[in-house]
Amino acid sequence: QVQLVESGGGLVQPGGSLRLSCAASRSIFSIYAMGWYRQAPGKQRELVALIASGGSTNYADSVKGRFTISRDNAKNTVYLQMNSLKPEDTAVYYCNADYGPLIATMKVRHYWGQGTQVTVSS
Repeated sequence: QVQLVESGGGLVQPGGSLRLSCAASRSIFSIYAMGWYRQAPGKQRELVALIASGGSTNYADSVKGRFTISRDNAKNTVYLQMNSLKPEDTAVYYCNADYGPLIATMKVRHYWGQGTQVTVSS
């Protein structure tokens, strides 16, 4: 039911920072969880970070201490602050809306944005 648009990607040097934004077309207040995933060339899409409706967060081990996921319900936007970037962070980053297990029996559970490219290179 929700449309997602990512922005904020680009080229950054190792050690640099970027902030990704995911703008949702409708309220994210009641969505089960919002998350960021990434997919590097030749690799499977992987979870980077998520934030549940109650505010709890979870991160991939590879980004803990460097990335921070947050949300602004008033703006219907989820952010991913990316610090101390490494070349291995290079990937297309996707925003995801998860409507939760109760929705999955009748409707599509996950909705995805189009992705935004993050390239970390010197």
